[in-house]
Amino acid sequence: MGSVLGTDPPDAGPLTVAATRWHSGRLLVTFNGIADRTAAEPLRGVWLTVDADQASSPEGPDEFHDHQLVGLTVVTTAGEQVGVVTDVRHHGQDLLVIEPAAGSRRSEVLVPFVAAIAVDVDVAGGRMVIDPPAGLLDLGS
Repeated sequence: MGSVLGTDPPDAGPLTVAATRWHSGRLLVTFNGIADRTAAEPLRGVWLTVDADQASSPEGPDEFHDHQLVGLTVVTTAGEQVGVVTDVRHHGQDLLVIEPAAGSRRSEVLVPFVAAIAVDVDVAGGRMVIDPPAGLLDLGS
């Protein structure tokens, strides 16, 4: 309660959290000044934002915020250039969205973000090393 969240678009906020609760596996958030569904309707499609400098650090050494991963250069354990992380998707399985290196005909590469594949994540160095299973990457196609 009391956290102030920015919005995208900015003119929709900021919004102050009045209460939170879990319902059927989803987090429900109530904001000050938004009393019912009718008042919430103009917020449909609005993104909530948090200043990355205000976010707490991940608890474990193998945990990362999405913004720490976006922009990392990705290479394989064999040294092949894969591309750059442009997004992280959370659809049951965390997936790295990688913009392929020059010369690839693919528009994006999706790589599961699991320890068995992402074997080294060097945020400070701006690099991630992956050990993809056979067939995951077709760098030349």
